[in-house]
Amino acid sequence: MTAEMLELAGNAARDNKRARIVPRHLTLAIKNDEELNKLLGNVTIAGGGVLPNIHAVLLPKKRATAKAVSIKSQDY
Repeated sequence: MTAEMLELAGNAARDNKRARIVPRHLTLAIKNDEELNKLLGNVTIAGGGVLPNIHAVLLPKKRATAKAVSIKSQDY
């Protein structure tokens, strides 16, 4: 289990272009792995932070595409 956690944390560190594994990388590794998250879901890692997540309701609404707008503007 330790080797799995360190491997995933190392991958997270490499993704963030870092050479050292910090608590943030451990948190990202645990929360992104289904089995580790189930096992360690209630564990708080000091300095780990939270997963980045923006609720879909808070995102800006998509506007109509430029092609669709130009077709509508030429209809009489």
